[in-house]
Amino acid sequence: MKIPVLKTPDLLSLADLTQEEIINLFEFTAYLKKNTKKGKFKKYLENKTLAMIFEKSSTRTRVSFETGMLQLGGHALFLSSNDIQLGRGETIADTARVLARYNDGIMIRTFEHEKIMTLAHYASIPVINGLSDSFHPCQALTDYYTIYERNKNLSGVKVTYIGDGNNVANSLLLGAAILGIDITIACPKKYSPDMGILERAFKISSGTDSNIMITDNITEAVEGADYIY
Repeated sequence: MKIPVLKTPDLLSLADLTQEEIINLFEFTAYLKKNTKKGKFKKYLENKTLAMIFEKSSTRTRVSFETGMLQLGGHALFLSSNDIQLGRGETIADTARVLARYNDGIMIRTFEHEKIMTLAHYASIPVINGLSDSFHPCQALTDYYTIYERNKNLSGVKVTYIGDGNNVANSLLLGAAILGIDITIACPKKYSPDMGILERAFKISSGTDSNIMITDNITEAVEGADYIY
């Protein structure tokens, strides 16, 4: 099975992907998962290196990316804030250019989303958002893949998210809108999702029949939900 081809050079938010691209990724993931359980590994990323910048620590992000690169035949370089001069002794643009000369991709887990956008602008290799204050696309993709394993037809599936309108909520909103999933975000009024991102999700949902609702009433939010987050 071939690796799905994406039009976007980078994965900065789920809005970079189309519904067809996400489903293709899910199908490829299912294929890899099935073979992994059988102990079969194909070196799709043989001799490829991924620079992993961690300005914010994470157990699952580091382990999953590093393990995934190994199983696919590649190598991951863990770079903490103490290992490189990102934004201190060197500009983000300089770091992007240097890493691009040695590596085939960059994954960054940081704070300001603008930093990731700048990195992607100056890097000549793909950049993956491992987390920013605005988005957490890889988290949302894996969450929706978990649902996809149980519901191949995602149309009409309802997801309820209860919590802050944070980076995870923003990514779940965009993902639901793209995939045609109904989503309700239950959060305190002071902690609603970013209005700009919400408007973007509503715009995308108009073409996929995804129903989006924001409320501070948890009882109302969970009614009819297939999945509660």
